[in-house]
Amino acid sequence: THQGRWRHWFGFELRNDPFDTYYFVDDDPTPRPIDGYQTDGLFDIGINYLSQEWEREEAPFCMCISVEPPHDPLVAPRELQQAWEGRQIQLPGNFAAESEEQRQTYILNRQRYYAMVENLDDNVGRMRAFLEDEGLANDTVIVFVSDHGEMGGSHGLRAKQWPYEESVGIALIVRDPRCERRRGTVIEDPTCTEDLFPTILGLGGLTPRNQLPGVDLSPLIRGDMARLEREGVLLQFVAEHRTWASFHEEVWRGMRTRRYKYTAKGDKFGAKPWQFFDLAEDPEELANLVDEPGCREEIARHHRRLCDRLRETDDPFVLLPAFGCGGVNMWE
Repeated sequence: THQGRWRHWFGFELRNDPFDTYYFVDDDPTPRPIDGYQTDGLFDIGINYLSQEWEREEAPFCMCISVEPPHDPLVAPRELQQAWEGRQIQLPGNFAAESEEQRQTYILNRQRYYAMVENLDDNVGRMRAFLEDEGLANDTVIVFVSDHGEMGGSHGLRAKQWPYEESVGIALIVRDPRCERRRGTVIEDPTCTEDLFPTILGLGGLTPRNQLPGVDLSPLIRGDMARLEREGVLLQFVAEHRTWASFHEEVWRGMRTRRYKYTAKGDKFGAKPWQFFDLAEDPEELANLVDEPGCREEIARHHRRLCDRLRETDDPFVLLPAFGCGGVNMWE
């Protein structure tokens, strides 16, 4: 892992077992075990650093704590996991299973996933309590984000990879003590990972030296603007090298706007229109409208926007002609 410009680097070894985690400090190659559950241990490292090593007189701090849970294998601290396994949980309307055995497996996986989420939530609360106790809460911006979601039995699927909201519709949560009047505000504009770097700089009052592909969301967070000028963001599933996994043979791209989601899927010879959902009327994505004549104009508009975005980003994805648009990355 690359330390980059971080003054101190605590890099943990990816092991996909939250009870078997080791980390490394800066350039020291000595592995250091985390006793207990990974999320608890990594937050301990962050809190201990701020309380024991960071000197307030030096400069403002920027800290990133990145944890694996919730993630396979679905295991949480024992008491928390047992508590969730004993609870009745509410299932979404798009939950589906091919058999009763699969249904019970999906439910058990959800219960354990929720236990892992509660543990993470507890640790975020623990960090917030520390910042309060140290008098730092009113001078610290907290950004919470994930890299993907979990299907958890929705549409009869598990894991990630799919363009459904359970997989790609992850939250970006910001707590800025300077914007208390904005507390609880929900912003409908879709965002993407390219926005994170300019947004974090913007929250710190900084401007990137170079032009970046993302958007600084800090004016939107502060309420200085009502909505973003751009209409939506590009969704990508670039490659799957595991021969047994979904999308090994075909991958997809999509456009997610405030109300709609359009995707195209295909192999190296070209992708075709695949899905179109009206998320305002159908938030659980139960009705694929891609072949609905009444939606053709809106689908065509999203297809054109996808074509434009693929060209703007030099995306090598091959998109076949459709809705009056020529192909993208086609052999001539």
